[in-house]
Amino acid sequence: MKKRFLSYIRSSIKKQYPKYSEDKLDEIMYGVEGIYLTITKTIVILSLALILGIFKELIFLLIAFNFIRLFAFGMHANNSWTCLIFSSLVFLGGAALCKYVILSKELIYILYLVVLIIIAIYSPADTIKRPLIKKKKRIRFKILSVLTVFVYAVLTIFIKDNLIINSLIFGLIIECILILPITYKAFKMPYKNYVRYGLSA
Repeated sequence: MKKRFLSYIRSSIKKQYPKYSEDKLDEIMYGVEGIYLTITKTIVILSLALILGIFKELIFLLIAFNFIRLFAFGMHANNSWTCLIFSSLVFLGGAALCKYVILSKELIYILYLVVLIIIAIYSPADTIKRPLIKKKKRIRFKILSVLTVFVYAVLTIFIKDNLIINSLIFGLIIECILILPITYKAFKMPYKNYVRYGLSA
């Protein structure tokens, strides 16, 4: 189904814009495929969350995760099936933790300290398909990532809702896992892809 859909979209674009080169079409289709996979994956995970009774928790967790993801980036799975399985396990498991776990204030502060250190050292983490070539951009994203952690920590101090507190910290923890070099190594993916362009940290 995916191949037929993408093939149809590519043919439609080619008919509409016959002057587009194959490289240009490949670039467009990379974006289209990303949107398609994101939508289908999200539908599956949301459906499972509904069945498991953790839909609300999943939504809060996804919001917290995706906001830090905007700046810290991180690993993407090599294929759609790996992505779906990994995402389902991580986010459904995280949503269940958000619903049932109550963390002590001391543990929350320790977790924020660990998260801050990891984010400060390893963010932003690029991918082979989207290398962060410009050093200024990498520095800007690192600063924004660290600031986001501080914002989450401040919110945690003033917010009393356990679901929101858990969503913020677990969203950060998931992001930390996805930017660690050991995670890239486990999935056999290259780390610091901008180095391939002769650039240093």
